[in-house]
Amino acid sequence: MSSSTAPTAAPAVIELRGVSKIFRTADHTDRAVLEGVDLTLRQGEIVAMLGKSGSGKSTLLRIMAGLVGTDRGEVRFRGERLAGTAEGIAMVFQSFALFPWLTVQQNVELGLEAQGVDKEERTRRAEAAIDMIGLSGFNSALPRELSGGMRQRVGIARAMVTEPDLLLMDEAFSALDVLTGETLRDEMLDLWEDGRTNIKCILIVSHNIEEAVMMADRIVILSSDPGRIRAEVRVPFARPRNRDSTQVRALIDEVYALMTSPAALGPRVPALAAASQIGYRLPDADISQMEAILDLLCESPFFGRADLPHLADEAGLTDDELLPACEALQLVQLATIERGDIIATPLGRTYYETEPPERKVLFGKQLLEHVALAAHIRRELEETEDGEIGEEHVLRELEAYLKPDEAERVLTLAIEWGRYGEIYEYSYNSGMLTLPREEQAEGTAGGEG
Repeated sequence: MSSSTAPTAAPAVIELRGVSKIFRTADHTDRAVLEGVDLTLRQGEIVAMLGKSGSGKSTLLRIMAGLVGTDRGEVRFRGERLAGTAEGIAMVFQSFALFPWLTVQQNVELGLEAQGVDKEERTRRAEAAIDMIGLSGFNSALPRELSGGMRQRVGIARAMVTEPDLLLMDEAFSALDVLTGETLRDEMLDLWEDGRTNIKCILIVSHNIEEAVMMADRIVILSSDPGRIRAEVRVPFARPRNRDSTQVRALIDEVYALMTSPAALGPRVPALAAASQIGYRLPDADISQMEAILDLLCESPFFGRADLPHLADEAGLTDDELLPACEALQLVQLATIERGDIIATPLGRTYYETEPPERKVLFGKQLLEHVALAAHIRRELEETEDGEIGEEHVLRELEAYLKPDEAERVLTLAIEWGRYGEIYEYSYNSGMLTLPREEQAEGTAGGEG
């Protein structure tokens, strides 16, 4: 397999034309998860797909696998319209998705059995795939007897044994420790480069920018709400690539800049829209992580401004941890992000220099000013007679904007952030949100007077 970018004249393996996917909210409003996606994957290329939460990466992958249908547009595989699953498309999942009661050999044979391949041929091909992926001698082992890396090798062997034209990899290395993930990624690239598989094309959905640059010939970046392709980056370097080379680092910086630019966040840019939209997808960021990043940013060697890849290395965080935390800092205006750099705002520097009790007050003030959901909860609490509302009430309001599981995730974050900022309290036993006790006491005293 050529190590250079596949030429645009290469035959198309799969084509998406105007693909859209809609979900219906609790108030019967249609909202797009994906909108107008055009994408062609060609023979001889590895393509990586990046995008934040809400960009529809996994939904798009499942549409390409034939597991989910489109609401608009079409998918063509080998020139024919795709309707349901198809032989020639295989998928590797983040969760390994092995049957725990089956041996390695039996798990790998499953896809062949579904295709009606006879027993003798299944055995031969499964043994060859297990050997190819470095698990020779473990044929009779059960998944529980294997490490995470070995279990993912089984998942890859199960996909490869069917000799697919298109291999889809959904965060395939993210559940593994860094070293195991890198080793398995490099072995996959060796198999690809040596032409030891019949795979024509690989699509990797990832949250790891460096992984995308090291593996792919082309990187596709999705915007969010709804998911659209907003940028494509060609990777012009032959494999294997040196992650420390100036050119590779520059490309990693470029992709970080694209991933954190306002356009990557879709029409609802945080600084503008979060103030008026309670359904904004809050980034999955922990308060302690946000504060640790801000503290690191304000100290030596950064002194208030850092290159995001450098900050990730210094903090020991993955992109999946770093980028949401940086977005959250930007949301509450403790930092700004420009061209792949994060910069502490004057308020962020003040926050860094402030003691924990005062930090909470400052954080609460920023929530009320810049996070619509937090301000909405606080306002509803102030308008009730007893200063309390149930989380189910807020959840129903959120489900007018978000799918139920996403609404629950966003509300959980808003509760954690609001409790830290002391703008409201929450009882895990009763599921009730309340005004802070001191304010309730003041209100009661005022009423008695």
